[in-house]
Amino acid sequence: MSSKAAFFDVDGTLVKTNVVHVYAYYAMNRGSVLGIAGRTLSTALSVPLFGVMDAVDRKTFNEFFYRYYAGLSEDRLVTIAEDMFEDVLQPALFEQTQDLIDQARRSGCKIVLVTGALDFTMRPLARHLGADDMIANKMQFVGGKATGKVIPPIIEGANKANAIRAYCTKEGLSLDKCHGYSDSASDYAMLAVVGRPTAVNPDLRLRSIARAYNWPILDLK
Repeated sequence: MSSKAAFFDVDGTLVKTNVVHVYAYYAMNRGSVLGIAGRTLSTALSVPLFGVMDAVDRKTFNEFFYRYYAGLSEDRLVTIAEDMFEDVLQPALFEQTQDLIDQARRSGCKIVLVTGALDFTMRPLARHLGADDMIANKMQFVGGKATGKVIPPIIEGANKANAIRAYCTKEGLSLDKCHGYSDSASDYAMLAVVGRPTAVNPDLRLRSIARAYNWPILDLK
């Protein structure tokens, strides 16, 4: 049994996409033609707002963004997730993503995806990459329909670090032996909580932090 894990952020770290691309795919693949057009236009008009909110406060962004899923059926969401993986996520994988995952596995790590995305949207990706587990947001469903609310705690920022700590306790893993990978300074807490953090395709702030702490920096293609 492994005593350590490698925790991977997804957006910007393993794939070149984000949650807005994922929602846009759902918007274009559900319901009537008129409904699709309305949701697609609504998503397109909201993208600048999403970008601002994401930069200012990731938690608020997530809470606001997932309201857009309200009313969608669980069965439909899960079904579309498979197509979305093939059409959106798989083509957006960095060429070196699988090598990075395989290298962590060879070093004896359990592979765990840690993402603010919704769990059902990430399952096909986790399966494709051979991940052992996943820490992700979970949508609340009532009567088979999404409420637009995420079951707390929302996985973002400091909560990612808390979730990793709790996961290691539950699985009997040694935090100081664990690896963490992310592209964003918003995941500083996630990287700082593990013993072996790595900045992957880091934004300017994380690149600066990584240099200050002597963390490895990887630029994937």
